[in-house]
Amino acid sequence: MVGTPVIWKSRGSRSGGFFRKNGSAVWRLILLWLAGADLRLTLLAVPPVLPLIHRELGLDEKGVAALSGLPVLLLGLAAVPGSILIAKFGARRALLTGLWLIATASALRGMAPSISILFPMTLLMGAGIAICQPTMPALVRQWFPHAVPRATGFWSNGLLVGELLAASLTLPLVLPLVGTWEAGFVVWSIPVGITALLVAATTAHDVDDASMFRGAGMPDWRSGRMWQLGVLQAAASLVYFGGNTFIPDYLHATDHPELVGAALMALNGGQVPASAVIGFVPLRLLARPVTSLGVAALVLVALAVVVALPGVPLVIAAGMFGFGAAYILVLSFALPPLLARPSDVARLSAGAFTISYSSTFVITLLAGATWDATHVAASAFLPVLAASAIVVALGPRLVTAAMASAARQHLSDHDTADEDHRQREAVQHEPATAADPE
Repeated sequence: MVGTPVIWKSRGSRSGGFFRKNGSAVWRLILLWLAGADLRLTLLAVPPVLPLIHRELGLDEKGVAALSGLPVLLLGLAAVPGSILIAKFGARRALLTGLWLIATASALRGMAPSISILFPMTLLMGAGIAICQPTMPALVRQWFPHAVPRATGFWSNGLLVGELLAASLTLPLVLPLVGTWEAGFVVWSIPVGITALLVAATTAHDVDDASMFRGAGMPDWRSGRMWQLGVLQAAASLVYFGGNTFIPDYLHATDHPELVGAALMALNGGQVPASAVIGFVPLRLLARPVTSLGVAALVLVALAVVVALPGVPLVIAAGMFGFGAAYILVLSFALPPLLARPSDVARLSAGAFTISYSSTFVITLLAGATWDATHVAASAFLPVLAASAIVVALGPRLVTAAMASAARQHLSDHDTADEDHRQREAVQHEPATAADPE
């Protein structure tokens, strides 16, 4: 790649050859992609049918926001137990635990159209997703130490495609096939169970690797870097989950209910290119302030279109929301393996997830309450303004720190390789010793 820093070239060339020559590495990438998709399939099956649930169960806007936000809250609250689970049993076993919990709880949501079933099972499903999320950066660091950005881009692409599939196929395909939103939840739980089976059957628990990547488990809440990372990640969640939560009802409120499916498809489809950007654009370009300014400006323009031009232009704006949110999110996923030691990746990620998703849940709930109180539909999108400012303030700072950390690790690896080479040279040049007489 022309103009790429030496560290990026070195890692890219090594990882590229490794992927081409090592079939097990390719299969692990596929498993990471599938697991990434599973983190969103069941979660994003909710927004397309929110108007149906709203009507059948008699929810107000706070209830709608809570239903969409409960999994987001659990992504924060259960991330730390997920990190502790990784520290005790390893990332692979923690991933399996989370996947089975997602599949089971999501299917149980479809037992009956009842708040008493829907909300508790949604909580359990969110807990499963929360357990899985810290395992992904940990497994990337464990399985692909010299290809962190590209491997992160790969599994994040799965996550984004999972969002796209659930958001775009629920109304036109799944709902007509199964008839009810409850049965639709069961359908989307099936791929998660299949992935869990594949991971269990085709990968083994490596005691040495697992122990090497186990850390303290509990995040260091005094770490300023972790709080910065969590706030940056929250910016992505405010744009993305805010759009998924409020765009369907916003379109109903502005007399365009026929555009719900198209808007959600655009929101989620606009995310997919962002994973390629993170995977293949050099870090030195991502670290430039102008890059963060461009992403923030994109989100602000989309917000202006949503407020001023409801209807078909909103569908285009939703796609802009999606790209901006995904760029910020995938970037925040790639940073922990670059910033932290292998044993600290899971707990840094878990701490950032806790900060990000907990604050997103509270802010989204407040946005729904503001809509209820003011009866101004556009007020639900106010948190997007804060998200844009966060990206400008923290994006370049964190990526620059990641570049410095990666450079130090590269030099350390280089020094280790030189020392190994010197030791081999010394052994080769040692004079042969005469055999001891019998």
